[in-house]
Amino acid sequence: MAFRPERLAEVIKKEVSDLLRQMKDPRIGFVTVTTVEVSSDLRYAKVFVSVLGNGTEQDASFKALQRAQGFVRSELGKRIRLRHTPEVSFVLDRSIVEGTRLIQIIDGLGKGQPGRSDD
Repeated sequence: MAFRPERLAEVIKKEVSDLLRQMKDPRIGFVTVTTVEVSSDLRYAKVFVSVLGNGTEQDASFKALQRAQGFVRSELGKRIRLRHTPEVSFVLDRSIVEGTRLIQIIDGLGKGQPGRSDD
């Protein structure tokens, strides 16, 4: 079966999410797979993850994910039938945290503007 990079990215996202949910590593906290980017030759996959928690918890979870890259790749190879299983690398996605911060800033600006009525 021929996979386009976008279709393979969605399959990898689903499978990695399932794997992370089943992993028994206590260092891996609440991790969400946000996006997967697959190279055009299907050899490399960047898995963008968002980690819930403070900075220390995020760092510990992300380091545990980086150590589990080989395990995740081998499990992907068992679940997805491809000639070559892509090299998996995890990237910390801070877009959700940044988006929340920007919303808080915008809300703070709206309340402090003169001439605005909050009726």
